[in-house]
Amino acid sequence: MFSWLVDSAKHPGWPSTLGPVRLHAGLLTLRPVRMRDGNTWSRLRISNQNELLPWEPTGVGQWERRHQASAWAPLHSVLKSEARRGVMLPYVIELDGRYVGQLTVGNIQRGAVLSAWIGYWVDREHTGRGIAQAAVALGVDHCFGPVGLHRLDATVQPDNVASQAVLKAIGFREEGLLKRYMDVNSRWRDHLLFAMTSDEVVGSAVDGLVRSGRALGRV
Repeated sequence: MFSWLVDSAKHPGWPSTLGPVRLHAGLLTLRPVRMRDGNTWSRLRISNQNELLPWEPTGVGQWERRHQASAWAPLHSVLKSEARRGVMLPYVIELDGRYVGQLTVGNIQRGAVLSAWIGYWVDREHTGRGIAQAAVALGVDHCFGPVGLHRLDATVQPDNVASQAVLKAIGFREEGLLKRYMDVNSRWRDHLLFAMTSDEVVGSAVDGLVRSGRALGRV
């Protein structure tokens, strides 16, 4: 269990590189988003449209148009600004130094709540290899450690069984059903609410993956 005391004015935990964790698939690291990520971000988002569109919030305009490389600069500016304000942690997921997805911690709240939400996506060519689980585990340990949070939430559509499995592998528990919670793919969709608190972690989330054989260990 973690017991860091945090001064929120210092925006703890950013920027930081997390990991690496050794997987059977390779070395996994989380690192802050960069301005030069634009071309890779665009290529992956466009090539993964069919995999991501059913689960992500509805955007303005066609998918390909809003994921052109030119769209990255303003998005990166917003992400970096929010990170500096201490309300978001936007990370790139790297496997052996290769950009394979993203993990974001958002709506970081201080005071009596000390909570945030966590979300992620992984390139379809790298799914099923434990990458999302390891990335979420690193994010959980960072949030309950240096960032000083008490609770993390994640919302998943009932049909998204793969994402639910990722969360359950880390130790997130299902708390209930949020009816018509989010506008996804132009419809208001129900979502399952998953959550975890810092006192529920034994050792660390990464340790849990190692004990279960889903990861080989930290490097």
